[in-house]
Amino acid sequence: MPSKIFVNLPVNDLPRSRAFYTGLGFTLNPKFSNEQAACIVISEHVYVMLLVKPFFQTFTHLPVADVSKATAVLNALDCASREEVKDLVARALKAGGTTPNPEQDHGFMFQHGFADPDGHQWEVFYMDEAAAPAQF
Repeated sequence: MPSKIFVNLPVNDLPRSRAFYTGLGFTLNPKFSNEQAACIVISEHVYVMLLVKPFFQTFTHLPVADVSKATAVLNALDCASREEVKDLVARALKAGGTTPNPEQDHGFMFQHGFADPDGHQWEVFYMDEAAAPAQF
């Protein structure tokens, strides 16, 4: 079974994107970073590869989506508490991100999210699985 996930994101301005993600408290893995790419470590098993658009394009024959006009994917990160969700979104705003949607409280789950400077959306949530309905 696969043991890690690498989310590859096309970016317009690599230094700006690198600063955004490290501003969230994530770390840069310099071993897999250069002028075309930055490897951001989200957790032990989750990485974000920020790739300048021309380099990203070498991995696909399809056009690169303009995420300022359409949602291509929603990435979701779980947090240990509601406070952690709020803190991460606040750090995203401070680092230059936006919040495309208001926070939502479903009782057993609290969620909010942010978009990075290129418009890639991240849903951030806390869920109390024991309090979740039998069928969701």
